[in-house]
Parts: sequence; C-alpha cells; structure tokens
Amino acid sequence: GSVVRLEVEENIPVFMLETLIENLQITREDIHVIKSPLGLSSVMELYNIPFGNLKEKPFLPVIPKVFEENESVFSIISKNDIIIHHPFQSFSPVIDFIRAASRDPEVLAIKQTLYRVGPNSPVVRALIEAAERKKQVAVLVELKARFDEENNIYWAKELEKAGVHVVYGLLGLKTHSKMTLVVRKEPEGVKRYVHLSTGNYNATTAKIYTDISYFTDDNAICSDVSEIFNFLTGYSEQRTFRTLTVAPINMRDTFLNLINQEISNIKKRKKGYIIFKLNSLVDPVLIAALYEASCSGVKIDLIIRGICCLIPQIKGLSENITVRSIVGRFLEHSRVYYFYNNNKEIIYVSSADLMPRNLDRRVEVAFPINDKKLKKNIYENILLLNLKDNVKSRLLMPDGKYHPIKTSDNEEKISSQERLMELASANIL
Repeated sequence: GSVVRLEVEENIPVFMLETLIENLQITREDIHVIKSPLGLSSVMELYNIPFGNLKEKPFLPVIPKVFEENESVFSIISKNDIIIHHPFQSFSPVIDFIRAASRDPEVLAIKQTLYRVGPNSPVVRALIEAAERKKQVAVLVELKARFDEENNIYWAKELEKAGVHVVYGLLGLKTHSKMTLVVRKEPEGVKRYVHLSTGNYNATTAKIYTDISYFTDDNAICSDVSEIFNFLTGYSEQRTFRTLTVAPINMRDTFLNLINQEISNIKKRKKGYIIFKLNSLVDPVLIAALYEASCSGVKIDLIIRGICCLIPQIKGLSENITVRSIVGRFLEHSRVYYFYNNNKEIIYVSSADLMPRNLDRRVEVAFPINDKKLKKNIYENILLLNLKDNVKSRLLMPDGKYHPIKTSDNEEKISSQERLMELASANIL
C-alpha cells in the first residue's frame, strides 16, 4: 500500500530525508519528526533488570476442570458445549483437541483455518502428524496475515510436503475466522466436532491475549462450519447458514437487524440494551444504527480497546451510549455481541471487529452461545466484569479524550483481568 506517514528522528541528515521522500513518493506533509527514540524494542531489555518488586507476579494459565477428567476430549465435548477464557485458562486443551484428532484411529478428517501460526507451532505439527497417519487433512493458510506472511508461507510449504491439502482462500477476501472441524467415526455413525475462537491458533499469543475458545458437537453449528469450509475451498457458493453469521455474507445485516429489534422493543415500552466488546468500531453503517438506537432510548455499553469512531455522550445523539477501553496486563482481543432481546438474551462471539474491512473484505464468523450456563458465564465473567472495571478502564468523553474512572476511597477497586486470574485459579470460571 501507499505510505501514509513517515516518522524520522530530529537529527536525520537532509540528504537521507530527501532520498526517502523521493523513493517513497511522499511529500513533507507526510513526515513526522519524533523527538523521542524511534526504536522502542530495545526498551524490552529493561525487563531483564532484576527488580522483582516492579514486575507483575507470574501467572500460570489453569487447565479447566472439565479437561482434568480422564476421558477422551471427544467424550468430554459430547457431554456439554465448553468455553475457555484465554489466557486465564490454558490453551493446552485446544492443542490437545487437534493432537487427539491427529492420533485417534477413528478420526477420518480434519479441516482448519490458520491466520497467525507462530514459530514451532504444535498445532501445525499435529496437522502434519495427522496427514502422515493418512487422515484427510485440509488447511486454509492465510498468506496475507500482516507481519506473519513469511512464517505462514513456510508452514504452508511444510504442510504440503506432508500431504496436507493446503488452500489459500478466496480471491479478494482475507480469511480471518478461526475454525477447526474434526470428522470422527463412532458406533452410532459419523460425527463432527468443532472448535471456534476469537483468537489465533498460536500458543505464544494465547498466553498474552484475552480470547474465547468454544468447543461443540452441535449438529447445526458443525454443518455450518462444514459448509463454510466448502465455500472457502470453492466447492459451494453457500449464502445461508443455520446458526452462524458469516462475513462478508450476512454479518452486517444480522447485527443491524438485532439493533433494530432493540429499537422496536423500546417503542413497545420494553427494555432495550446492547453491549459490544470489540477491538475496533469503525463501520459507519453500524455506528449510525447505534446512534439511532441511542436516540430511541436503547442503553448501549461499548467496551472498545482500540479505535472507536463513535462519539458517546452527545445530547440528542448518543447520550445513552458509554464507551470504555481496558488496557491491562493482557491484550483484550475477544469480541462479544450482546442483545437483551426482551429478556431472551442473544450473545454472539466472533473473530470480527465492526470495521468495513472485517465485514466486507474478510471471511469472519460469529457464533451464537445458546447454552444458558455458558451464556451466563460470558455475560457475568466478561461483559459485566469489564463494565465494573475501575482500575484499568478508561471512559471515552465527547471531546475524544479518555479519562480514568474516579472512585471514592471506600469503593471497591476492580481490575477485570486480576479478577479473572483469581476466578481461574480457584477453578470457578
């Protein structure tokens, strides 16, 4: 793409600056002189200084209690749908799921999407092992994952060498969804198992990003995931799905309809309430819909870590909308969409932010949480806990500035990430 900004040090030689301007085809208006050091990666060396009192206490992700049982992962998933809160709960069950699928003689096929893989990936190693064991393995590797292009090309070649059927997605679309489908032969017939996630199949980032993993054998979801893989590999032109919401097909329209339903409920003198937890909110169509909902009286709480183009708390436009950003020890990365829906709550978990690139130029998946226990878990331990955070949370003001939340001396101080570490350690997540 075109250069939009060039940062240079204050003492850069004139000839070097002119060379950069000429070769990058930019103007002096595109240049930003930075007085502080440019290369901040060296600051990481400060962490090696032995000042333990200035560092966070080490935290070891906890294996969820359900996976401590001495049963096969497929037997565990068959009993109940499962969610995992990363990094508070370990990424190991995800690796174990793929590894078990690669080694189980009853597993017939594995299909997976890979976006950011990471070096020495245990996930890719398991897929290679599955292919070597003569299972049908199909993997969609996204070669355009920013900053991971070289790494993904390497793993794509390694997978192909092992006999894995590697595809690179649809022309003009980046595949950002995170899905694994396992097909297994069982006494009652062929059965499918699915893992869906807001985060990548990357054991390194799983330790520092907050994400949600979801395991299910639900037939409707498994059928939809199977059809998405057929869509991605060019075997079908699927445009409708049973339960999943898929970009660029129907995600924007689905969320617009759900926002409009909250507006309709308000007009019927019922309660209207929306909570979105995202990385970025940029899409003008959905922002306009949220403004309309606010004007109708729908209460809207937005938890947006990064870019937010919606302006909250403006009278006559967005006075019913709050926006907060949580920046803590771990990178907030999960996306959750909550609609009160006249007390028949709807929760979608997704790989997608509300940006035109996600909704129009990427393959993204939003999956519903239908199990009441899991729905309550996500609502209380993610959404409500984030909204109660008064330590690492900052409120967005109408002037575009973020302000810390003021608390009284006797008010309980709540850090959502610290609380989740406590809940995970106590095995009550």
